[in-house]
Amino acid sequence: MDNQIEKWRVLAFAENVYHLSQQRGSRLSGLVRHESFTGKAEFFDTLGLAVAQDKSARNSDTPNMNIDHERRMITTLIKEWGTLVDRKDKLQNIHNPESEYSVAAQNALGRAMDDVLIKASLNSAKTGEDGSTLVSLPNTQKVASVKDSGGGAILDYANVQVLRKAKLLMDRAEVMGPRYMIHGADFLEALLSHTEVTSSDFNTVKALVNGEVDTFLGFKFIHSEIVSALNATDYDANAFTFSLAAGSTGLFSTVSPQGIVSGNKVAVACVGDGLIWGENTGGRIARIEERADKGYSNQVYTAMDMGGLRMEEVKVVQLYYKA
Repeated sequence: MDNQIEKWRVLAFAENVYHLSQQRGSRLSGLVRHESFTGKAEFFDTLGLAVAQDKSARNSDTPNMNIDHERRMITTLIKEWGTLVDRKDKLQNIHNPESEYSVAAQNALGRAMDDVLIKASLNSAKTGEDGSTLVSLPNTQKVASVKDSGGGAILDYANVQVLRKAKLLMDRAEVMGPRYMIHGADFLEALLSHTEVTSSDFNTVKALVNGEVDTFLGFKFIHSEIVSALNATDYDANAFTFSLAAGSTGLFSTVSPQGIVSGNKVAVACVGDGLIWGENTGGRIARIEERADKGYSNQVYTAMDMGGLRMEEVKVVQLYYKA
């Protein structure tokens, strides 16, 4: 039998490029306050709380009372991505590489935007007249999921009670505006496993994990593996000593600094306008152009001059839990 015809068999290739699993674009930039500016930095002035006093007597002097004035500074950093497409690459390729690279580059910048915002929420904010004073997220804005080991409090997986604590902190501070819970996939999984079947929260948490609802305890849940991947070098991280409240079963605790425990994780509760997304005017660029110095290869390039800022500490709560 003549099998020579096998040499004519066609190798077929799909005309579309399949982009591998990834977060596509930014999930957070549309939730926060946007500011554009020109220059190395932008300043935002804030006004503190006014407290009324009792009038002491008839015809008493008009009070001249102090009120806190503060200033915060945002700076930017350029994030970029680029690659070259040789002329021969285009001649011998059924795909349009420049187009596919551009999509990948925009996804990369979107993830970079979320990374900048998340780290800005947890790291020190630049304050003072010239932005030289650093204000860290106070321990009063950090909560940990803990349990009683019998010999004291130890870190536990995420649970509903740690969400309630975050809500309590914001409620006490009279925080207004849409609230968001930025979390990793394991955070939701742990919520379900730590919620008893008899709990009034169970059905809601189950629906949350299954994607049937996206809001719980007033927080809109935003999935982000970027926040789940943070480690001790990415933010002002301190591990925590846990102290259980009297009569507590170890469901939650406020925290104080000790030194971060490697491998454990954080989620971020925030209010949209408590974070600022800033970029330099004209700092966003996306180009596909020939490079004469590279044999007229096409260069795919995209960049953005971006920065993030936490405006108010009470509008951010760090949730710490066991990985």
